[in-house]
Amino acid sequence: MTTGFSRTDFLTADDLDFLRRPLFGFLSVAGGPDPAQPRPVWFEATDEGTIELFTDPASPKVRRLGRDPRASIIVATPVGERERWVSVTGRVTIESDGAHDLLARLFARYWDDLHDPARAEELAGMLAADWVRIVLHPETVRRFAN
Repeated sequence: MTTGFSRTDFLTADDLDFLRRPLFGFLSVAGGPDPAQPRPVWFEATDEGTIELFTDPASPKVRRLGRDPRASIIVATPVGERERWVSVTGRVTIESDGAHDLLARLFARYWDDLHDPARAEELAGMLAADWVRIVLHPETVRRFAN
């Protein structure tokens, strides 16, 4: 792991290891005249070096990304750990396929016990809904590790 601040146009192996932890990402999309309004999201860092998340196809973020495909996500360590963060900025694509598979993987990643009936019921309800997959293609990756 590199200490201090660095910048590249791709995710490193250290970045991918960090981003595969069950941490919240804070996603911001270009909002036109409105200031960015980051939202906490579940996400997946892929072997291809992209960041993926799922969302409702009618969500405001999908409408904004349809007008301007620029977005960023920042992920940081929780309180009590040494400071570390990774910030990814780039353009997104909205994909109609793969969202349900991604959703199931993320539920398993963020919720340890899918055998809990309440969690299983919520997952089943989510899988019955329509979703799209947002794929963030890194153009700039900034990171800091202390």
